[in-house]
Amino acid sequence: MIKLSTAPYAALILRLSLGIMFLAHVALKVFVFTVPGFVGYFGSLGLPAILAYGVLALELLGGVALILGIYASWVAVPLALEMLGTIFLVHGANGWLFTNKGGGWEYPAFWTIGLVALYLLGDGAMALRPSQRHTN
Repeated sequence: MIKLSTAPYAALILRLSLGIMFLAHVALKVFVFTVPGFVGYFGSLGLPAILAYGVLALELLGGVALILGIYASWVAVPLALEMLGTIFLVHGANGWLFTNKGGGWEYPAFWTIGLVALYLLGDGAMALRPSQRHTN
């Protein structure tokens, strides 16, 4: 049974935590690895280096959209797809644990599940521009 009185706040907490995680993740790429370093890493994976800029933009804009609640349930979809990409293209071969060399896939998998849950829940409380797909 879903507690209808508190479910919007559960979605809010999930939305905020996911958004903050994405901002922290993009900050790591920008300030620690640096943009040129991250772009080079993308290229070293055999991916078009230009896609690295798209990932940075998606994580930055997506993180802000999640925090503010701007079409958050829809923003969760491309972010979940990005996380699936990190599993299949980057971390999957490194094993289950994210503490493995190169990072395993359990952390991006859990992140993906959280994003899918947010998509299913909807934007939650205090969303600036809630998606209209969850109206009754």
